[in-house]
Amino acid sequence: MPTLSLLQLIVALVVSVSLASVMVRLLRRRRFVSPVDRATYETLHTVSLATRSLRDGLTPEGASKATKHLRSMLGSSAVAITDTATTLAWDGVGAHHRADVRAQAEPVLTSGRTLVLTERDMTCSDPDCPIRSAIFAPIVADERVVATLAAFGRSTSAGLVRATEELARWISTQIELAELGRQRTRVMEAELRALRAQISPHFIYNCLAAIASFVRTDPDRARELLLEFADFTRYAFRRGGAYTTLRDELQNIERYLALEKARFGDRLRVQLTIAPEVLGVAVPFLAIQPLVENAVRHGIEGKVGDGFITISAADVGSHAEITIEDDGTGSDPDTIRAVLAGESARDSVGLGNVDARLRQAFGDEYGLVVETAPGAGTKVSFRVPKFAPGVTLGG
Repeated sequence: MPTLSLLQLIVALVVSVSLASVMVRLLRRRRFVSPVDRATYETLHTVSLATRSLRDGLTPEGASKATKHLRSMLGSSAVAITDTATTLAWDGVGAHHRADVRAQAEPVLTSGRTLVLTERDMTCSDPDCPIRSAIFAPIVADERVVATLAAFGRSTSAGLVRATEELARWISTQIELAELGRQRTRVMEAELRALRAQISPHFIYNCLAAIASFVRTDPDRARELLLEFADFTRYAFRRGGAYTTLRDELQNIERYLALEKARFGDRLRVQLTIAPEVLGVAVPFLAIQPLVENAVRHGIEGKVGDGFITISAADVGSHAEITIEDDGTGSDPDTIRAVLAGESARDSVGLGNVDARLRQAFGDEYGLVVETAPGAGTKVSFRVPKFAPGVTLGG
C-alpha cells in the first residue's frame, strides 16, 4: 500500500476541518431534523474522539483510548490494535483472545494484505465465547506496515471487511499526520538551535564592556545591567517548547533593550505600543528579539545621530500583528529578498531564520513582510493566529 503524499495529508486535514464544521452546525440546531442528522452527528463525534486519541500517533495510551471509539464505528464485538512488537490495545468482550492477537496479525504485518479468520481458524475453550471470527487490516506509514487493526465477532461480512480496511487507512492517515507534526517540531527545534548559535559574540562583548564601564562610576547600575544580562541569556538558552507567549517574548526584548541603551545612551529611543488582548498569544520562541536586534544593529548602529525604534503588537480580529520599525540606514530590498528566499548566506541577525520558523509553524502566508530601502529605514511585520492547531505552549 503506498504511503500518503503531502497533498493527501493536506486533503485529510481539510476534510477533518469540514467534518468539524458540520458537527458545529448540527450542534447549533439544538435538535436533529431527522434520524440521518442524528446518525451523522454521532458518527462525526465518534471520529472526532478517536482523532484526539491518535493525535500523538500510535502510542499504547492513544491506541487504548481509540479502540473504544473504533469498535463503536465498526459495531463489532471487540477491536484490537497491534504494532510490530505487541498488542497495543483491546476493547470489547472475549479479552482472553488478546494473547493470540499478535501472532494472528503476523501474516498481515509481513504481506500488507487483509486477513480474514473464520471459526475454523479461531480456537476457544469457552463454548459461549462470542469471538468466532476476525478481520485483520494493515495500518501503513512511510510505505511500511507498522500495525494492524483487528475486528472480532461471531461472523464476518464483506461490508465489515471493507469498513475495517477503511478505518485502518484512516488510522494510517492519523499516524502520518502525527509524524508530520513531529517533523515540523524537529525542524523548528533545529532552526532555533541555529538561531541561538547566531547570538552575536560582538553583542555579548559590548554588553559586558558596557557593564564594566559602570562598575566604578555607578555600581548599582552595573549590578542591574548584570542581572538583565543574566536573565536575557537564561531566557535565550532555556530548555522548553518551540513556542512562548508574546508577553514573555516582550519581557525579554525589554531586557535586551536595557542592555543596548547602556551602550547607546540617549541615542537609542524606543516606543512600545502593545494591545493587552494579544499578550497571551503563542509565538515561536525568539521570534521577535532577533528582529529588534536587527533594527538596532543595521538600523541605529550605523546611523549618525539618534535612532528611533517602534515595536507594536495589535489585535486584528483572529490574528495578532507584530511590527518592528526603525528610522535607520535601511537595506537593499533585493538583498533582503535573497535572505528570505534562502539564496544568500548573509542572514541579517536571524531574519531568514525567523521567517522560516513562522512559515513552518503557521503556513507560508505567515512569513515576514519587510519594507525597506537604502536611507529609508526598515519596517518588519508579521501576523500570527490567536489560535492555531498543533501550537502548544511548553511543547
